[in-house]
Formats: sequence, C-alpha cells, structure tokens
Amino acid sequence: QVRVVESGGGLVQAGGSLRLSCAASGRTESSGAMGWFRQAPGKDREFVARISWSGSSTYYVDSVKGRFTISRDNAKNTVYLQMNSLKPEDTAVYYCKLELRDSSWWGQGTQVTVSS
Repeated sequence: QVRVVESGGGLVQAGGSLRLSCAASGRTESSGAMGWFRQAPGKDREFVARISWSGSSTYYVDSVKGRFTISRDNAKNTVYLQMNSLKPEDTAVYYCKLELRDSSWWGQGTQVTVSS
C-alpha cells in the first residue's frame, strides 16, 4: 500500500509565499515522477507542476512559471512546491500525485487560500 500526504496549505495575503510538502510512504520502490495539481471551486482539477525522479526535469503550467518551484528529496520520499508572489487566483485545493511503475497515487489535498 502507498500513502501520499500533503501539508503546508493555509491562508496568505496576495504577494505572500507558502511551501507545500508531499510525503510518500509505503511501497514506493518504483517511485517515479511526482507532481502537483490544483482544483478551484467549480473548476476541473488542473496540472500545476511535475518533477522527474532524478529532479533534473521540471514542468510548470504557464500561469505559475517564475513564481512556483517544485523540488524533491528522494531520501525523504518528499516533494515540495515553493509558491511565491501568490495571487487570489491561486486559491484552490492542491493535490500531490505520485507516479509508480504501474500505478499512480493521490493525496487528500491541502487548501491554499490567497486573500486580496
């Protein structure tokens, strides 16, 4: 069994910063890429960022480029999302996705609210 747990969400003013963490545990031997998605009220879940297992490749949705940074610590089975210059439109539940060789796993999400 695999467990994925996000943390670090909260309420922040526009222009502020938050750092999300996502820890994977259990049978993660075939761990591969990890990513962050978000879902705002009334909207579909959307891709935010993704990082390869080695950390050498990262991808971002255009709306967060230059503001968000994804990173990982494989020794801790943890991926991070540093979010700077936050905007009200970044408000959403943020989900972490772990990709294994034959399956993928999602966390329960962490709420990020950016006030104007």
